[in-house]
Amino acid sequence: MAVKTITIDMDSYNLLSSLKAENESFSTLIKRRLKPHSTAALLLSKLPEVALEPSTLDGIEHVYLSRSHSLAESPLTGDDA
Repeated sequence: MAVKTITIDMDSYNLLSSLKAENESFSTLIKRRLKPHSTAALLLSKLPEVALEPSTLDGIEHVYLSRSHSLAESPLTGDDA
């Protein structure tokens, strides 16, 4: 892993150090404190990337409904498998 050395004043160092958990590195502390928070807006912005096509949802529904009498059985026959 590549590293980069930075210079900070003692007040900054003391602030960071006071937030650091025992055995936690400064890198881990900085990532923990400064990483972007997950929000509903972020989730909504990502939905188009993970949304399923209506035809895929229809296929899932078909398989689900065909298994409704027994969740342990597959709707596939020997010829389909």
